[in-house]
Amino acid sequence: MMKLWYGSVLGSQRDIASIEGDRLRLGRAADNDVVLDSPYVADRAAQLHLEGDAWVLTVLGQNGCTVGNRQRGCGERIRLGCDEPFRIFPFEFFLKEDTRVQTSPVNRIELLDAELSLLVKQMHVELLDKMDINEADESIGITDEYLLTLEKNLDEIARRHDIGNPQRRDLSHHVAGVCVRSEIVERLIQRAGSTAPEAWALHPDFSRLVSAVPHFEGELGRLCDHFFKRLGLVSFSDLSRQMAQLEKRFWQQWEQHAGDLFEEFRTYLALKQLKKQIKDIVFGFGPLEDLLRAPNISEIMVVSSDRIYIEKDGILENSGRRFISDDVTLSIIERIVSTVGRRIDKSKPLVDARLPDGSRVNAVIPPLAVNGPCLTIRKFPTSRLRIPDLVASQSLTETGAEFLRAAVLCRQNILISGGTGTGKTTLLNCLSDFIPTKERLVTIEDTAELQITNDHVVRLETKQANVEGTGAYEIRDLVRNALRMRPDRIVVGECRGSEALDMLQAMNTGHDGSLTTIHANSAADVVLRLEVMVQSAADLPLQSVHRQIASAVDLIVQLARERDGRRRVVQIAQLTGLDEETHQVRMKDLFNVEGDGPLRPTGLIPAFVNDVVLTGTLSLESFYQ
Repeated sequence: MMKLWYGSVLGSQRDIASIEGDRLRLGRAADNDVVLDSPYVADRAAQLHLEGDAWVLTVLGQNGCTVGNRQRGCGERIRLGCDEPFRIFPFEFFLKEDTRVQTSPVNRIELLDAELSLLVKQMHVELLDKMDINEADESIGITDEYLLTLEKNLDEIARRHDIGNPQRRDLSHHVAGVCVRSEIVERLIQRAGSTAPEAWALHPDFSRLVSAVPHFEGELGRLCDHFFKRLGLVSFSDLSRQMAQLEKRFWQQWEQHAGDLFEEFRTYLALKQLKKQIKDIVFGFGPLEDLLRAPNISEIMVVSSDRIYIEKDGILENSGRRFISDDVTLSIIERIVSTVGRRIDKSKPLVDARLPDGSRVNAVIPPLAVNGPCLTIRKFPTSRLRIPDLVASQSLTETGAEFLRAAVLCRQNILISGGTGTGKTTLLNCLSDFIPTKERLVTIEDTAELQITNDHVVRLETKQANVEGTGAYEIRDLVRNALRMRPDRIVVGECRGSEALDMLQAMNTGHDGSLTTIHANSAADVVLRLEVMVQSAADLPLQSVHRQIASAVDLIVQLARERDGRRRVVQIAQLTGLDEETHQVRMKDLFNVEGDGPLRPTGLIPAFVNDVVLTGTLSLESFYQ
């Protein structure tokens, strides 16, 4: 059974309608299933009906309705997703699963998160009517008087929405829990010695709470200490494991042990959280603020103002957060890209940038983005992963790690292959730890994100053309220049175009032990990708291209992301030369994965076995037993 959550943006009342059967009529007339009491609504505004397993909205009123960010006219039929909002002014609607039928706590939390987002949206709209938020000028600071006025207005708006009303206890209890959970996350980050990256740091004035009540703040501190013990967070020293424990157990513990909070304190926590979220919109990064600070979130993807997805522990999920409108989304994007001196507007609707902390930002706005502004943020990890971390997370076996260490020390040219988000750059960083410290490295990247710890490293990054269309330096230009810089090894962040030819030639001209990454689905596909990229640089016969590949590349390490979000090495293949009859590149698997099993050696001996024996970098007896 489905429920329709709805409410007027002009008031605070929220209603829920159960959908009995396969049809629901919406409109002002009294015989509708959902009566919308507003002069702006037609007698017959819309109808919801079930087609197969999807709900379809049919627009009946002349004023139409809005689905997502698109205005729909009378007679249009739109298939709705379970989370997809639609608006018949002045009402906003959400289709949700009936929690009495599906009692999962996760679903209940998602419903309350959606209600919280709607409440924040309405409070912000009302705040804009009461005061000019643009009068706050960061260059001169935010005065206590301004912040006090802001919070008094928010208090008044919150009272109108009756957040402390016992009938809204579920929502106020949930918002108070969000406040406590956010405070715990902040304390975990501070205890781990990690701070907010400079790129995401706000002016301290923006977040301070002028109207804080000291004894309530003290009680909040004691409550956080209580939950630290209840959740067992003190038994974990690693931040990622603490966050995993918090995600797993917080809401269960909150429901069990926070029910006896006195109402005044619960209301204070709810108001504190609401004020924070409004301030995040006014001064910070809006609904992205907490996501940017959460250490277990690696990627943030704004699909539209109503949909913000995250990658958490390798799995994509809807965050439940929403921007108030496309205009607010655009203003937050402008605020982010301005931190690196970039601009985005209709004349330049696409920005790809690296922030000071190393995070990567890609923003696309109309007219290129059809459904409104889009934003993708790949967060820079607060702590650098190393090979033992990959082994501990079962991304790599100890045997595989020892083999790759031997391959790097024996100066094998290695290509790391995989799809988007499989961990290619992370593995490249880890393998660089094995490079002897006395060797000179030159790294070449489109956007600098490698974290190589060697002292003797020269880092090069591509440059875009200036406004006159000149002055661009691409990866191919930098690879050519690197050959004149006396490198022992060249590390290219990613081969994706004509620079592949220069990289192969570098590997063939005395720069053994070079490393790079490439997008491909298997080791065999790597060869096909290299064919295309090399031939885009020069019109060479396919046989000649294959000779270059077979001579230059020694190992291909294939990565994959499993259904559970775990990234792991699934294949290590060695290129063994060129078949003189077929002129195809020969390769053999040294390691592979069968089914859901671990990465195992196939028993085939690597071609550089003599180097392994001479240097003693690998025990073959224990390796191939």
